[in-house]
Amino acid sequence: AIMSTPQIPEITPTEFVARRQRGDVLTLLDVREAWELGVASVPAELQAMHIPMGEVAERIGELDQSKEVAVLCRSGRRSLEVARYLQQNGFRTVNVAGGILAWSRELDATIPTY
Repeated sequence: AIMSTPQIPEITPTEFVARRQRGDVLTLLDVREAWELGVASVPAELQAMHIPMGEVAERIGELDQSKEVAVLCRSGRRSLEVARYLQQNGFRTVNVAGGILAWSRELDATIPTY
């Protein structure tokens, strides 16, 4: 039998910002490496948490399980894996589709792509 993995819902960067503006309580978790944040980051007012993908398992206690977590990476691949891991550990998660590349394309062209 094929193991069915629960689908992780995806939202675009535009949808994420719209939800925040509506007052949704949503943690933005950036799982990229520190050097990547130096190249391209989301606006500071979004108060993104930064936990590199490789540290999520040991730092999961830093995340508030009562809040939905939107996971962000460069292109949406790593964030999908992390979102799935968090979901398996009792979190409600969404993947930010297309990652920081889509963020730059959709919302803020001043964010460099790499």
